[in-house]
Amino acid sequence: MFDLDFSERIAAARSTFRDIRAVVDVDRLAAEIAELGEKAAAPDLWDDVDAAQKVTSALSHKQAELKRITELEQRLDDLEVLIELAREADDADSAAEAAEELAGIEKTLGDLEVQTLLDGEYDDRPAVVTIRSGAGGVDAADFAEMLQRMYLRWAEQHGYPATVMDTSYAEEAGIKSTTFQIDAPHAFGLLSVEAGTHRLVRMSPFGAAGKRQTSFAAVEVIPLMEETAEIEIPESDIRVDVFRSSGPGGQSVNTTDSAVRITHLPTGTVVSMQNEKSQIQNRAAAMRVLQSRLLLLQKEQEAATKKELAGTITASWGDQMRSYVLAPYQMVKDLRTEHEEGNPSKVFDGDLDAFIAAGIKWRKQKPTD
Repeated sequence: MFDLDFSERIAAARSTFRDIRAVVDVDRLAAEIAELGEKAAAPDLWDDVDAAQKVTSALSHKQAELKRITELEQRLDDLEVLIELAREADDADSAAEAAEELAGIEKTLGDLEVQTLLDGEYDDRPAVVTIRSGAGGVDAADFAEMLQRMYLRWAEQHGYPATVMDTSYAEEAGIKSTTFQIDAPHAFGLLSVEAGTHRLVRMSPFGAAGKRQTSFAAVEVIPLMEETAEIEIPESDIRVDVFRSSGPGGQSVNTTDSAVRITHLPTGTVVSMQNEKSQIQNRAAAMRVLQSRLLLLQKEQEAATKKELAGTITASWGDQMRSYVLAPYQMVKDLRTEHEEGNPSKVFDGDLDAFIAAGIKWRKQKPTD
């Protein structure tokens, strides 16, 4: 005997789907796709490569969003047919298939529901993530590299393009800092809740055997802005240094001084870039990130509110937002949302969706100051 009474769960799923469809505004989304499609079909589209990439990227993201909605509606319709067939045939295998599909639909609905909460000014922008090792010496540098891999694996699993823009390697192991860009629908909105101090507790592979080590790393997330005249940076306000790109252990990646470091003298903001092949390309990429940072700084100062976007992150005791404990027990716990997972290996391999969803819901429910 098997249970085929999924009526309450399906009704709840249908209700949630209707709410999501209304928030997404499918008709508006379809109109935007049609407009972008016309632009993408223009014969002179690629005369301006940067503009063309923005059009095709926006079109791809919006098409993917509409596809998720339409496919989900079809899955709900198909599920009800499958349940009816299983009931008529008294088929246990079909019943098990229906239960599995319903669970999958509920998860997809949960993911989409979280996305509808992303209504911030910059939530739909690509994200620029910077990770810096903090207190903890070589363990902290190794931890920073573990976090970099974690976020890049998360992006890879979702099919989101990720580009490492700059990495400063530590002498013994790991990295001092890294900056990378993730381009996804609502990338900043999703990853902004990952900003803060992360703490790792483990048996150190670098110290004396049997001794636990606590180390810290800071994660900063900013939105990558469109190129805009909103922030003008006079040449007199910046210092540009060029240097040779380097890899682990100081080995040269290329034989030209193509890497660029730009210092904004009035604020002390520093941006380094070495991913591109030419000095000109690295300078352009660094200026865009610098412009994004300065625009956020300007808006924070104008609003005179708490730093909700990048914030000040000290990467030490007292202000950690998430703990990764590998010894004496296995646990990853977010100290803001109380969400926890008992398998740190999965989390470090990019299984972050539950933490991100919990963070977004927590932020939405948090009272404003």
